[in-house]
Amino acid sequence: MPELLTPLKEQGSPGWLRERQQAGQKAWQASPWPTRKTEAWKYTSLHALDQDFSAATQSQANREQLKLDVPQLGGNMLVFVDGFFRDDLSNWSETTGLEVARFSAASDEQAEVIRSRLGSVVDQGSHLFSSLNDANLDEGVFVRLAANQRVEEPIQLVWHSTSKDQAFAVNQRLLLLLEPNSEMSLMEHFSGQGLAFTNGISELILEEGARLTHYRLQMEREDAMHIGGVHVQLGRNSVLDGFHLALGSALKRLDLVINHRGEGAECRLNGIYLLRNQEHADYHTCIEHAVPHCSTDENFRGIVGGKARAVFNGRIHIHPQAQKTRAELNNRNLLTSTGAEVNTKPELEIYADDVQCAHGATVAQLDEGMLHYLRTRGIGADEAQVLLSYGFINTLVDALALAELRDYLKTFLAEYFSAEYEDKARLMRHLK
Repeated sequence: MPELLTPLKEQGSPGWLRERQQAGQKAWQASPWPTRKTEAWKYTSLHALDQDFSAATQSQANREQLKLDVPQLGGNMLVFVDGFFRDDLSNWSETTGLEVARFSAASDEQAEVIRSRLGSVVDQGSHLFSSLNDANLDEGVFVRLAANQRVEEPIQLVWHSTSKDQAFAVNQRLLLLLEPNSEMSLMEHFSGQGLAFTNGISELILEEGARLTHYRLQMEREDAMHIGGVHVQLGRNSVLDGFHLALGSALKRLDLVINHRGEGAECRLNGIYLLRNQEHADYHTCIEHAVPHCSTDENFRGIVGGKARAVFNGRIHIHPQAQKTRAELNNRNLLTSTGAEVNTKPELEIYADDVQCAHGATVAQLDEGMLHYLRTRGIGADEAQVLLSYGFINTLVDALALAELRDYLKTFLAEYFSAEYEDKARLMRHLK
């Protein structure tokens, strides 16, 4: 097992976290290291982690030097660079009923809530890297919205990594608590390039009647390594709308676990992953339907080119008492080269007899008929391929409720797809 326990940052961590750190260290050291024979890691090698990692050091670079590019959503934003909070890059204003606190600056009351709720949604035995996160935990973000409150503008959390000479590790932790009948939107944005290894855990707790729109953008570039987990608990009649976007990198893995714990809960998940060259990305999603009258709609699409590899494992688990469940899972993949590879495995595990469930997966190449149609209209072969690729995911982008994010992603994706072509201006006009 690589030595991934890193020294805590120089400013230290709150004393009330020490117990969790010690428990995490014991759990991490006692856990077996995943191999290709470990089913959950069968198609994802951890070889990229077999190197020495240093503790992150603070960067003083400004926004331009950092090349910090994030959607301008107009709401509150907290920015962390290499794991350190940057007040000069953040903006915050008081909002009725909303609390946002860093673990290191939490009040006594907030610290008690964090300590009692942190880790309550994560199944430590099934997620090795959550133990590593606990072991290295010295900072995090706590978000709480009071009952019956609604926040109009989204909260934005940015985790940016810089390029350094030596590989370094960053711990990311988020605990979000929506009290009964509250409503808000939250975005997690990961960006940067270089030899950074991000180990992240986000816990989202929605109490009765709460509604959350959650966006997670993993935009790190090719050299980055990221192993993350998003763990959600849905209370009675709560609603989660989730959108995920990931670019490929040297190692990228996300475990997304949704726990339906209250009757009438709803979950809608859309996701996009884009890979090229020799990049890798792995999504493991698990939807636990433990109570009756809940619903899940899950739709992920991937575009894979070059010699990249994508992995998608989607599991929906219907417990015996989860009658009247409605759940659908759909994974579609587009290969744009002969060297690209996708390993997709949709799963339905059903122990109730009064349910409506469906799942499916496709892996295909571009439609030759459509390519021919575009070429007969004066569009070159490469340009036609880009247009069809963009169209394959554009329906999920168009479905985003947040207009500012939709506009940002359309511009970003146009540049992403047109990067290899000379006549970028013409191509971007088509894409937009």
